[in-house]
Amino acid sequence: MEKLSINKLFIIAGVIFFGITNCYSQNESENINTLIEQKIVNQINKLRNLHRKSIEKKRYSIKKKCNSVWYGNTYGGFFVYPDLLDEYSIVYSIGIGCDVSFDMEIIKQHNSRVYGFDPTPKSINWVSRNTLPVQFKFFDFGISKKTGTEVFHLPKNSDYVSGSVFQHANLSEFETVEVRMKSFQDIIWELGHKKIDILKMDIEGSEYDVIDSILNSDVRIDQILIEFHERFFDDGFNKTMDAIKKIEKKGYKLFGISESKEELSFILNLK
Repeated sequence: MEKLSINKLFIIAGVIFFGITNCYSQNESENINTLIEQKIVNQINKLRNLHRKSIEKKRYSIKKKCNSVWYGNTYGGFFVYPDLLDEYSIVYSIGIGCDVSFDMEIIKQHNSRVYGFDPTPKSINWVSRNTLPVQFKFFDFGISKKTGTEVFHLPKNSDYVSGSVFQHANLSEFETVEVRMKSFQDIIWELGHKKIDILKMDIEGSEYDVIDSILNSDVRIDQILIEFHERFFDDGFNKTMDAIKKIEKKGYKLFGISESKEELSFILNLK
């Protein structure tokens, strides 16, 4: 559709060029040509923006309407379907940083048990310095495709917390740290959980690497909440689309979208 419209614009422009250049002097024709070229560029950009918006609308359309409530602050929150939660619920919060607003809201509203995971030194130190509810249990390792250690790139700005195995504009190429990681299978085996009510992930680009192991595990997960970091990758759009397709193929429906369009909430489509 976009290509056809652009072609039409060039055809129209050619006709205009031919007519105008025969009526005006060379300087006048050049000025008019420049003006028309700019208008064509503007129209092309408008078409491209409309195309992007149509993709965004299609990609982020709510598939299941339910009682969704925002838990946490603007920075670290997600939409949750609270009707399934109670004091016996198990919540995995993978990627803590220095913000437990989401986790505290879960505990405040439902008294659920929250298991937090983060391997970054600044997060580990922050958790150790703060008094948190007994319902919150913290583990100083992250999630990966396999158990072992990995090299994290640390933020260039020392005020920031989140590191990542993927080096990007906000992370240092040279300032790194070795951190502990575990596979999802090893985590659930150690903790002995057969069912997880909510699995929340904010893991700085690693979500694309671990989503398969999570979806293919034997553990039933009622809600999956993910912040997608497609901005870190040249093919980030395709990575996100592939991940969403995998999640939906396992029977999940998108029910919550943050204003930034980065935090997406999925619920198992129970019959």
